[in-house]
Amino acid sequence: MIKLFSDVRLGAEAMEGERVRFNVWAPFADAVTVEIVSPPTRQVPLSPVGGGYHQGVAERLGPGAKYLYRLRRQGPQGETRFDRRPDPASRRQPEGVHGPSQVVAPGFRWRHPGWAGLPLSRYIISEIHVGTFTPEGTFDGVAARLDRLRDAGFTAVELMPVAAFPGGRNWGYDGVYPFAVQESYGGPDGLKRLVDACHGAGLAVILDVVYNHLGPEGNYLREYGPYFTDAYRTPWGEAVNFDGPHSDAVRRFFIENALQWICDFRVDALRLDAVHAICDFSARPFLQDLATAVGLAAEALDRRVYCIAESARNDARIVRSRSLGGLGLDAQWNDDFHHCLHALLTGEQDGYYRDYGRLEDLAAAWRSGYVYTGQHSAFRQRRHGNSSRDIPARRFVVSAQNHDQVGNRLRGDRLSTLVSFEGQKLAAAVVLLSPFIPLLFMGEEYGETAPFPYFVSHTDPKLVEAVREGRRREFASFRWAQDPPDPQDPATFLTARPDPSVAAGGDHRILLGLHRELIRMRTGIRSLARMSKKTMQVQCLSDKKTLFVHRWSLRDEACTLFHFGSRASTAAAPIPGGRWRRRFDSSDSKWRGPGSRLPDAVVAQDGEPTPLPLAPFSAVLLTRPQAGGEHLKMD
Repeated sequence: MIKLFSDVRLGAEAMEGERVRFNVWAPFADAVTVEIVSPPTRQVPLSPVGGGYHQGVAERLGPGAKYLYRLRRQGPQGETRFDRRPDPASRRQPEGVHGPSQVVAPGFRWRHPGWAGLPLSRYIISEIHVGTFTPEGTFDGVAARLDRLRDAGFTAVELMPVAAFPGGRNWGYDGVYPFAVQESYGGPDGLKRLVDACHGAGLAVILDVVYNHLGPEGNYLREYGPYFTDAYRTPWGEAVNFDGPHSDAVRRFFIENALQWICDFRVDALRLDAVHAICDFSARPFLQDLATAVGLAAEALDRRVYCIAESARNDARIVRSRSLGGLGLDAQWNDDFHHCLHALLTGEQDGYYRDYGRLEDLAAAWRSGYVYTGQHSAFRQRRHGNSSRDIPARRFVVSAQNHDQVGNRLRGDRLSTLVSFEGQKLAAAVVLLSPFIPLLFMGEEYGETAPFPYFVSHTDPKLVEAVREGRRREFASFRWAQDPPDPQDPATFLTARPDPSVAAGGDHRILLGLHRELIRMRTGIRSLARMSKKTMQVQCLSDKKTLFVHRWSLRDEACTLFHFGSRASTAAAPIPGGRWRRRFDSSDSKWRGPGSRLPDAVVAQDGEPTPLPLAPFSAVLLTRPQAGGEHLKMD
């Protein structure tokens, strides 16, 4: 573990000679005692060491021991109270979120200790939910399918949150022990085995972490100290105290958590959930401190490690360098790209999709990143966003689907059930041939049709009903007539399991092959592999519902046409003069399309648009070697 704090690590740390050191921040407690609940039971008082921390060492104790903290404090009537609570920095909760914490062994036998990570520009991401990805619902189950992901062309696996949550069914955003790994998934050793297996397969690992809120059940942090603030609210309840009194210790808690995943679990990147819900108006924002700490850890470990934000603000400061006044995160999800593509393919205009649906919107996303860069948003009823034109393309993650955009639909329905087969192929091409980092949601590469509805397994009936009502309210702006599936019903969870066996036949097999081919071209054609907005020209052929993109490198050039029309059309494309080779056409019979009408070679004349016949909802790629390149500008 990289030491960025002068104090000892939070939680329980097993040491040599059958000793365990405890450290807990509990300024709300007058005294703290460790109560060992696994036989033989005993109590070990901790000593206050300043700043609200309590520390101590228990002798004749080691990994596997279960314990609770016994908090002594004054009750509302002045009486003395004793509350037994799990460790806020627990590394393991073997009996669930309300049970005792457990001391874990510090070591692990890594089979691939030399893994140093991949450049972010090489990330092709498969986002998965551990609990539904396989029938086993475990890390080991995921590890058994890594060959399929690697063979499909993925280079990175993104895990939805694995911090301990109530029950065995949850998206993961109701985690209440940020340091502990969900027991039903396989616990901490299971996660380490999966990370090690990914590295052995050449796959980077991204872990989704939630620092904007904690779940409602099993959340005992408020009894230890001012982890939360009443100054702000999030859509999910109390806001974390990142800028109020005593917030230094709160920041330390979450930064140390981030370093645990990087140092102890060897995760390659952190996806920071909904950073727009992290309320922090301090001069040195928490996210900036977090990015600095992660960067220092990566440098000390001689590894490539990244922070990737999810944000709904369209604020380029998140990924702008600190030297230019930004927070210095490495990349962020770009929802605008998804919304443009989804609205064009489906025609949906409800909810936030009312702001999108024009071909020009998608062109703006390709050119800049954000679509909304300060103009008025009808959905938000205000101006939205700032300019991202100076932000490199490699700092944006784009998708046609992800867990949010699928799961936050009434039935959790995927794009494969909303658009035609030709539309699915077009969506794949738009994402994978973009200059941005592509992300696909589990099974998307073969057209998985299983829904991904929201699911939980809370034990409090009132909380369960509150979740049900919250889901109903969330969909009000979409004007869907039905009620969403019951999140608490186990059947809702079971419907979310993908079935990769379907990839062996029919359209699913064709779609998987198409994704492999697109990834092969993305990585093998230099002008496509070069993630630069400066060596790219984007133009709307609006009358033909076609987006035209010209990209180049010193080695080759590529022209791509994305046709969103429901009828065959001939587009007058501004292709530079010369002889071009047809490298890909999604309408080709090879991809079970109606048949390409393009010749294998296209000859264009300088200054004259070239007529190209395009099938409905199709993507076409033309390439040629670079010769001369006098007309090209390089950055």
